[in-house]
Amino acid sequence: MKKVITLLLLAALLFAVVGCRRDAQEGAHAMIAKSTGNPYMDRMLSGFEDAITAQGGIAITRAPALPTAEGQIQIIDQLIAQRVASIGIAANDFDALEPALARAMNQGIKVYSLDSAVNPASRNVHVNQADTQAIGRTLIEAVYYLTGGAGEFAILSATSTASNQNAWIAVMQEVLTEPQFSNLDLVRIVFGDDLRDRSTSEAQALLASFPDLRVIVAPTTVGIAAAARVVTTQGLIGQVYVTGLGLPSEMAEYIENGSCPFMFLWNPIDLGYLSGYVATALANGTIDGEIGGTLYGGRLGSFTVTAAGDGGTEILLGAPFRFDPDNIAVWRYVY
Repeated sequence: MKKVITLLLLAALLFAVVGCRRDAQEGAHAMIAKSTGNPYMDRMLSGFEDAITAQGGIAITRAPALPTAEGQIQIIDQLIAQRVASIGIAANDFDALEPALARAMNQGIKVYSLDSAVNPASRNVHVNQADTQAIGRTLIEAVYYLTGGAGEFAILSATSTASNQNAWIAVMQEVLTEPQFSNLDLVRIVFGDDLRDRSTSEAQALLASFPDLRVIVAPTTVGIAAAARVVTTQGLIGQVYVTGLGLPSEMAEYIENGSCPFMFLWNPIDLGYLSGYVATALANGTIDGEIGGTLYGGRLGSFTVTAAGDGGTEILLGAPFRFDPDNIAVWRYVY
């Protein structure tokens, strides 16, 4: 009898432990970055962890070794098996993730994208770092200023399937058709895959192929740092300028040495932080991703769900911020 009682007690204890673990996973919130070793993504994940922790939740952060859809799909399937409450993803492909994310949503998991969107059928809502039109126009205006209104420039992007990069580039090409920018010549668009070595090689190739190149604009933090490094090491400061979207901590030396006179970005920590509140708001039903929904974003204040340019909905963090020699000394220690 004692053995039976002991076995029953052990079984009950085991059930309780397993049950607690299952509940913990069901209440957990996951975020998938584009790849490991990306400083921008690392800061975004840290902001997400801060927000989830502040709300008493469990944060799970994952990333594939390389910025591929295949790597993210494997992680999505793992998170489905863990029965997480939500999945946020900075997508490596706009469409390729749809089957995996549909499986997650069919299991009752809330799904949202951030930084780089998935298509509207693959998400409840997108968390957008800044207005797409504003980013594209801002970058072309930067090229216009740095070239004096005329000359050759090239774009060094991330991956060819990155939805945010492609959307910004599309706006840049549209803005170029305006009469004011008719003397700007976009000679090539290249992709460094958000890898330092590949981005460096692409920047070197641009300089070798186009001796009259005036500006490299990189709407990616990995690409802009690689391009500025190449311009600096090749002694081309003042002949070729670099601008785009970069991290102050990585770009301070290049802003100070003049290879990158100015650049733009938002705070990736805030992007991840806001997404942490979006995750819990979706999970608890405060918002459902429909236009007009409102949520509290912790220290960032309140936000409203609005229409997105791709036919879905989004929550907008804010406008891009300019970093230049007048303010970089302060921001280089922030992120």
